Amino acid sequence: MKIRKTLALGTLPWLLASGLVGCSSRGPTDGADAQIAFGVDMAKRGLWNEALFRFEQARRLGPSDTRALNNLAVAYEAVGRFDEALEAYRQAVQADSNNRALRQNYSRFLEFYQAFRPKKPAAPAAESPAPAEGAPEPTSAPTAAGGVR
Repeated sequence: MKIRKTLALGTLPWLLASGLVGCSSRGPTDGADAQIAFGVDMAKRGLWNEALFRFEQARRLGPSDTRALNNLAVAYEAVGRFDEALEAYRQAVQADSNNRALRQNYSRFLEFYQAFRPKKPAAPAAESPAPAEGAPEPTSAPTAAGGVR
């Protein structure tokens, strides 16, 4: 839970200051803009589940809207749905790879995600046969790269 709060507090400035959440144009995306604006308001209040719902609605209304995708990713982070955050960031960057603020959000998230993601357990080493009687004991183990010293 502490990780979520830290992430949410750390990502909120990006959500609000990135320029991705502004409603600069009116037109066919008015519905998505309204959902984004409402979601940002909910995020400011710390109501991340409601913000997430609003950003999901905005995405439904404008599937390639990078503002909706970025904000959706931030909200997924805030509620601990990191795999979904990763996918939303990837979609947003794919839709607008020239957006610097978006790339910064994605980069910051990747740094966290790589450290957070549980490591897969290593496969147990196969037991080697016992050395033949009179054979010398090995003096060193292989290096991590698989070579010998």
